[in-house]
Amino acid sequence: MVELPGPFAAMEASALGPSATDAPAFAVTDAQAPAGQAVVARVAQGVLLHFPAPRSCGVSALVIGGGGYIELMAGREGVQVAQWLNTLGIDAHVLIHRFPDAENGIMAPLEDARAAMRLLRAKGAGQLGVVGLSSGGHLAACLLTNADETRPDFAVIGYAPISTNAAGRQIVPDKPPLAPPEKQAFYDALQPDAQLAPAPPPCFVVYAASDPVVPLVNAHRLASALEAQGAHPEVHVFAQAPHGFALDTPGLPVSLWPQLCVAWMRQHAILPPAGT
Repeated sequence: MVELPGPFAAMEASALGPSATDAPAFAVTDAQAPAGQAVVARVAQGVLLHFPAPRSCGVSALVIGGGGYIELMAGREGVQVAQWLNTLGIDAHVLIHRFPDAENGIMAPLEDARAAMRLLRAKGAGQLGVVGLSSGGHLAACLLTNADETRPDFAVIGYAPISTNAAGRQIVPDKPPLAPPEKQAFYDALQPDAQLAPAPPPCFVVYAASDPVVPLVNAHRLASALEAQGAHPEVHVFAQAPHGFALDTPGLPVSLWPQLCVAWMRQHAILPPAGT
């Protein structure tokens, strides 16, 4: 039994490894905030939160929110995304991963993401994809570097720092190393555009050209790498949108990206045709 904090206490969940303490698996910044707005501040044990679709179409997705590997936008980029996927008939599973730090080690996020994929495969997930936003998109792209059971069957990646945080590949002059040191080492070790396994699955990629946090060149690097491995990614770049636009940025063209993603899913037979 996994002990969960605040708004997550009653949710169905699976542990991704042993717990070192009797405390909840993770901590949130505000225990009174609803799950859809929750921010995770610390993770002692990787956890998978399960959101089964009321009318499942037999497709599942691992959902990975962002937060720069020092916190986790488990609400806006996790729970809200899972709930959207549920409306499409997709069973969603939100990853609460450990951070790369002195306590958990450099590779903790990827260890948890791969453990989640193995668990979902073992539970019999049929077509299994990943939806990752911001640093969660970087982690989702890292799952494309191994051609084994941890590689998703499709990927949706939004405004992710694919490789511009890696030493020697930054585009910001004299950019200092990221803290903590394990976080910088994680970005240095995992540069998905340079490490993709052959024959990648279908990928939907969405970015904002005006993003002040994640440079647009990340989209170009990922798309070029996918094409070099024989894939044909669906890439959408919106001129004006904030970083972290997620699903709740109304009044701008970027708010249409979920509709475009659904059309792409139907084109690739991830979802059944409309009206069926």
